[in-house]
Amino acid sequence: MMATFNLSSYNPSFFILVGIPGLEKFHIWIAIPFCVIYLVAIVGNCVLLYLIAVEHSLHEPMFFFLSMLAKTDLILSSTTMPKLLSNLWFGDKKITFSGCLTQMFFLHFSFVVDSAILLAMAYDRYVAICSPLRYTTILTHQVIIKIVVGIIFRSFCVILPDVFLLKRLPFCRTRIIPHTYCEHIGVARLSCADISINIWYGFAVPLMTVVSDIVLIAVSYTIILSAVFRLPSRGARQKALGTCGSHVCVILMFYTPAFFSILAHRFGHDVPRHVLILFANFYVAIPPALNPIVYGVKTKQIRDKILLLFSPKGTQ
Repeated sequence: MMATFNLSSYNPSFFILVGIPGLEKFHIWIAIPFCVIYLVAIVGNCVLLYLIAVEHSLHEPMFFFLSMLAKTDLILSSTTMPKLLSNLWFGDKKITFSGCLTQMFFLHFSFVVDSAILLAMAYDRYVAICSPLRYTTILTHQVIIKIVVGIIFRSFCVILPDVFLLKRLPFCRTRIIPHTYCEHIGVARLSCADISINIWYGFAVPLMTVVSDIVLIAVSYTIILSAVFRLPSRGARQKALGTCGSHVCVILMFYTPAFFSILAHRFGHDVPRHVLILFANFYVAIPPALNPIVYGVKTKQIRDKILLLFSPKGTQ
């Protein structure tokens, strides 16, 4: 009996995702906007990936990084939204232990990858504006491949320890997770062991990684702005700023809700739990849906290709 208890405590067969506590009677209606947002994310990012793949004029480093951002956004939204919708609509609250670890890994992994891609895109804009004549010689195919491999390798190394930090814990208390998806600290708090290492690593290491990205992005744009305002003509300044506009919007959409969410969980003890959970879900749902729209509206090359793609054949 003791052996069986120990085995089950260290390897729980499943967890229960409650959903949005306190709003159970509204689950069916809450799922509708999330479903719409998820469909927009899927369609928008797939259209973006299709255009970048088939249009040779979009085979540039900036659009390659953009396609990578779109793929990561698809992973981010698809990691959480299908389970959320099945939970809210069909009451499918059960998730296996391995499924929970997988969801947790890809959720955090895609977040760190997104942050690194935004840094790579900031570097791309820095080279394009500050060293335009050397752009093609600096951002060669070999350099881009190295950047992509570095992004994936760094993100994998930062997030993989989370999986092993959870697998080592005994779960001899409740298996009920008061959330709609599995995230590292939320699952660790169900353990009956000391989770100080999980808390330290789970907050400090990914946060330091993302903060270093933010600092480098800020440095890049400080240099970019100083170079832009030294340009002789107003038209050249507007064109240079226009190329950065969509990227800045995406940066703000990505980092601003993340830090509000962190601050709310850390200091918002009086904030109702269902508000925090709704905010956390909107954070993983809205940026993947808005990113392709922002780039489609503010980037002329993509906007022109989208209009060409969806315009009637007779008018082309």
